[in-house]
Amino acid sequence: MDVGHLPASEFDSAGLEQSLMGAPELNPVPDMVQLLTIDGELRQDGTYSSYVQDLTPEELRGFYRDMFLVRRFDEEATALQRQGELVMWVPLTGQEGAQIGSGRALLPQDYVFPTYREHGVAYTRGLELAQLLRRFRGISHGGWDPREVNFHLYTLVLAAQVPHAVGYAMGMARDRLVDPKLPEAATVAYFGDGASSEGDVHEGMVFAASYNAPVVFFCQNNHWAISVPTEVQSRIPLANRAQGYGFPGVRVDGNDVLAVHAVTRWALERARSGAGPVLIEAFTYRMSAHTTADDPTKYRLSADEEAWLDRDPMLRMEKYLRRQGLADDAFFEELREEGRSMAVRLRENVQQMEAPGFADAFTDVYAEAHPLIREELDAHRRYEAGFADAEPAAGTATPTSREHNA
Repeated sequence: MDVGHLPASEFDSAGLEQSLMGAPELNPVPDMVQLLTIDGELRQDGTYSSYVQDLTPEELRGFYRDMFLVRRFDEEATALQRQGELVMWVPLTGQEGAQIGSGRALLPQDYVFPTYREHGVAYTRGLELAQLLRRFRGISHGGWDPREVNFHLYTLVLAAQVPHAVGYAMGMARDRLVDPKLPEAATVAYFGDGASSEGDVHEGMVFAASYNAPVVFFCQNNHWAISVPTEVQSRIPLANRAQGYGFPGVRVDGNDVLAVHAVTRWALERARSGAGPVLIEAFTYRMSAHTTADDPTKYRLSADEEAWLDRDPMLRMEKYLRRQGLADDAFFEELREEGRSMAVRLRENVQQMEAPGFADAFTDVYAEAHPLIREELDAHRRYEAGFADAEPAAGTATPTSREHNA
C-alpha cells in the first residue's frame, strides 16, 4: 500500500466484508488518500502530492482561515436559529476540510450545484455569507443570483441538483464545440451519503458516463443520512459505485484539507480536459446535528463523536502550520478577533433583513403579470376585509409598484 493511502476504518470489519454480496474480493475497500496525518505531518503521494506543492504559505494559511471563519459563521447561525432569528439552520461543523479543500480547487468558470450544507464552498466562491441566511430566515426563495458567482441556489430536495449538474456540464461542453475559444470548464455536484441512494444520482451518473460530461460528483460521506448510518445505506464503499458507470472513484480523507484540494484539482483537470466524470467520496464526519430540528443523541453515541475530535480538519491544519513555522500565536489571535467581528456584523445584518410584503408572494409567481394570480390576490383582500376591525395583513394595504404595472 502506498504511504499516501490509508485503509478506511468502517469497512475493516471482517464480518461486514464477508457480507459484501458474498464475494468480498469483488468489492475491495478503496485506499483512502491522505496527505496530512492527524498530527499535522505531511505525507507524500505519487499521484496527488504534486497538486499541493505549488501552494504558497499565504494560501496554506488561507485554508485554515477559511475553515475557521466558516465554522464561526456556522456557530453564529446556529445561535441565531436558537434565538428565533432563523426558521432553521443546517450546520456543517466537521466538514470544513471537505468543503474548503474542494472549493479552493475550482476555477472561476466552473459551476457548482450544492445541496443545502455547502456554506464553505459558497464562501470560496465569493458569496456573502449573510446572503445564505436569507432563505433560512424565510424571506427569500434563494438569496443570491447564481450567475454572479457560478454557485447555484441551495437544493432542499435530495439529489435533485445532480441531473442539473450533468446537464449543465453537457451544455458547457457543447458550447465549446461551437466556440473553442471558451475556457475549459466543469461542474461539481455536491451531495451526501444519504442522497447517494436517490435515483437522481444514478440517472445523473448514467448520463455523465454516456456523454462524457465534464462533471465531478462530490459525495460528502459524513456517516449519517439524518439517523441512518452509511453501512445501512450501502454494503460497498461509496467510491466503488463509480466502477459500475465506467469512470474513476476516489476516496479521500475529508478531514484533510490538503488531500481534498489535491484530489479535487486532479478530478477537475481531468473533467475539463474531456476525459470524463469522476466520483470523489470525502470521508468525513458530521460533528453536529443534521439540522437544528434534529437531535443526534437519539441515534448515535457520544463516544463516536469523541473518537472523531482528534481528526478535526482545523486542528490538523493548525498543527501543520505550526510545525512548518507558517503561523504563530499572533496569527491565530488575529483570526479569532476577525471571527468575532464577522459574527457581530452577521447578526446585525440578519436582524436588519426585512420580510417582503404579503402581496409579493403573488407577484413573484410568474415572470410577468398573470390575471389569475391578480384575481387570487383580490379575492384574499376581499376575504380579509370581511373581518370586523381587522388590521390588513402586512403588504396588502397598498399595492406594490409591480401590482400597479400588472
